[in-house]
Amino acid sequence: MNPIAFNLFGLPIRWYGILISSGMVIGILLASYNCRIKHISYDRMMDLILIALPAAIVGARLYYVLFNLDYYSSNLGEIINIRQGGLAIHGGVLFALIAAYIYARKSNLEFIKYADAAAPSIILAQAIGRWGNFFNQEAHGGEVTKEFISRFPGFIQNGMFIEGTYYHPTFLYESVWNLAVFAVLMVIIKKTSKNGLTFFTYIGLYSVGRFIIEGLRTDSLMMGPIRVAQLVSLSGIVIWLVYLFFAFFRKKRDVV
Repeated sequence: MNPIAFNLFGLPIRWYGILISSGMVIGILLASYNCRIKHISYDRMMDLILIALPAAIVGARLYYVLFNLDYYSSNLGEIINIRQGGLAIHGGVLFALIAAYIYARKSNLEFIKYADAAAPSIILAQAIGRWGNFFNQEAHGGEVTKEFISRFPGFIQNGMFIEGTYYHPTFLYESVWNLAVFAVLMVIIKKTSKNGLTFFTYIGLYSVGRFIIEGLRTDSLMMGPIRVAQLVSLSGIVIWLVYLFFAFFRKKRDVV
């Protein structure tokens, strides 16, 4: 598996960067459509994106570095080298949301409406970006048999054959799950005007899939014996359930 797509003036351009960038561009284009559904300004959404994207990249890298301090403390020059991977989605989303929220508050924007419009774009970009892990032969799961991997297309089999061993294509599992979540979010944003439902459902459903899939991976960021992504995912699921309780169940009970 060649992680380099082509060379530009002697500089290798990697599939990882192409796919991450493609996901961002497609997500930005999709946001234009969802802004119309939510009756909000796409120009202001672009302002939020220009604030959130740099914050997301910094946050994704910082999150990854913090949980790999043993390596990066001895290799400081590698901290800014993101061309070969090393971006943690949880850190990226967290930093992007904080930056966007602060900007929205200062600009008197209804943050939750913009978060709803952005949520389908974020999960779609994640689905596309996971294929960058495939070309880097990272974010895979544990060993599997040739019989198991033979159920997948040939190029997946070849990509998951690393140093003589086949591995779970967990990047594929998450990409497919994210596409399914994307479809659900597009239905929700079209069918309901309830602010927050699309955004919090994104947090909840993504977290469900990530929690399960993370258990198969071999490269998880760890906090002692705990997989950090699973811990964060549990928090995301709780946040989603709390939102649903206050948005629907408690309201119904108060009416009764």
